[in-house]
Amino acid sequence: MRPSSIPSATRSSPPRWPAATRRSEHPATSEDGLVPSAFPPALPKGSFLTSDQPRIVVGDALLRPWILDDAAALVAAFDDEAIRRWHVSRADTVDEARDLITRWQGGWAAENEFNWAIVGVDDVLLGRIALKGVDLFEASAEVAYWMCPASRGRGLCPRAVVALSEWAFHNGFHRLQLQHSTLNLASCRVATKAGFREEGTRRGAALHADGWHDMHAHARLSGDDN
Repeated sequence: MRPSSIPSATRSSPPRWPAATRRSEHPATSEDGLVPSAFPPALPKGSFLTSDQPRIVVGDALLRPWILDDAAALVAAFDDEAIRRWHVSRADTVDEARDLITRWQGGWAAENEFNWAIVGVDDVLLGRIALKGVDLFEASAEVAYWMCPASRGRGLCPRAVVALSEWAFHNGFHRLQLQHSTLNLASCRVATKAGFREEGTRRGAALHADGWHDMHAHARLSGDDN
């Protein structure tokens, strides 16, 4: 910015900035690409756009991208009382489910949310798993999941979380976090089995249908042992 006391028409030479405050000729930028950053992002923008969203094998199950044909099965899943209790998203009609799936599909191209359907060998829907709130600058994301009623109690959910975590760390993520209501003991068991260490409780941190819940926080770093 030019000092107001020196009109631009009378300036004979450009200002001389002290070396300590002079910007680099090619500064790094923040995740939004607008504000200069002192160092580059952990994961550059576009890191996941050079390939299609992967399919990840988990034993006899598969994590695959959602397709619009999953809409009816998604409506049936959201009819489950436990899924309704612990999760905000819902779809009561096939059209609503298609809209939600379309949004999930767009998360890969936007690099802000990666969603997979968990399916069996017959392509029947078993559950959902996702990396939400993807932050490329910090190489971090939040893991979210639910399982259809018939798929619970088989150990599939923690195995899916482990498989997705390994994929994420292999592709440059540094930190994955996970949170659940302190009343959701099943989700806590999944987090623990998947190697996510406890980090504490966030009081009144999430709104559920029955009010505000304390949230139990877990996390796993790329260097942690499972």
